Amino acid sequence: MIDYTRDSNSRWRQRLHEVIFEADTAGGKAFDLTLIVCIALSIIVVMLDSIQELHDQYGSLLYVAEWVFTLLFTAEYLLRLLSVGRPLRYALSFYGIVDFLSIVPTYLSIFVPGTQYLLVIRSLRVLRIFRIFKLSQYVGEARQLTRALHSSRRKIMIFYFTVIHIVVIVGAMMYLIEGRENGFTSIPRSIYWAIVTITTVGYGDIAPQTNVGQAVAAFLMITGYAILAVPTGIVTAEWAMQNRQRIISTQSCPQCSSEGHDADAKFCKHCGANM
Repeated sequence: MIDYTRDSNSRWRQRLHEVIFEADTAGGKAFDLTLIVCIALSIIVVMLDSIQELHDQYGSLLYVAEWVFTLLFTAEYLLRLLSVGRPLRYALSFYGIVDFLSIVPTYLSIFVPGTQYLLVIRSLRVLRIFRIFKLSQYVGEARQLTRALHSSRRKIMIFYFTVIHIVVIVGAMMYLIEGRENGFTSIPRSIYWAIVTITTVGYGDIAPQTNVGQAVAAFLMITGYAILAVPTGIVTAEWAMQNRQRIISTQSCPQCSSEGHDADAKFCKHCGANM
């Protein structure tokens, strides 16, 4: 015997999934565009509320608007969980965590005042614009960059350890050369100066006064320019190795909501569900 109720429920969830997760249909694109507008408006509300003059004058209105957006995003989050076959998988995904964190601060503000300003994390949700406007090639480039950074993590860590050793040694030297009377009151403060100098920031709050100290500073500045190119070269080399032409679709898995599948994929590469 055919369970028509179950079949109807399946079609209803499938239709809901198409509207909420897919951008290939008119309804899905309209939903996502509306969502992005609401995200932008909610972030503007949070920013305006942080301005004391506007808070004093329109605080009540901004508070109501903030709760309206939060309730809308809460309903949207629950619908997303309802429309996927594996809600927990979506809840623990990147977008699932971002969606959850985008509504929690408002509820926390009831108990901890001020946490509502963390709602600016909603800006991460605008990343969906790459899928909405079918900019899948940018998604592919972002994945290549992520893989390149992951592959070069050991080299980058070695580079950072080398820089740390340099600033510690130079900081200790400057503490001995310049001394407390010239602003280098401790080795940690001298290391702070070395970090500021080697990164070519140069705040100017501490500066060497002796000839020897200025010579060391000049050497550190020149070294800083050379050092800045090292991590760029490491990542660029890894990126060149990762650079493979792949066509990424905007299709979202109906079970776990994962994205980034190949255009000819028939099964989800994360959970194995039919695409």
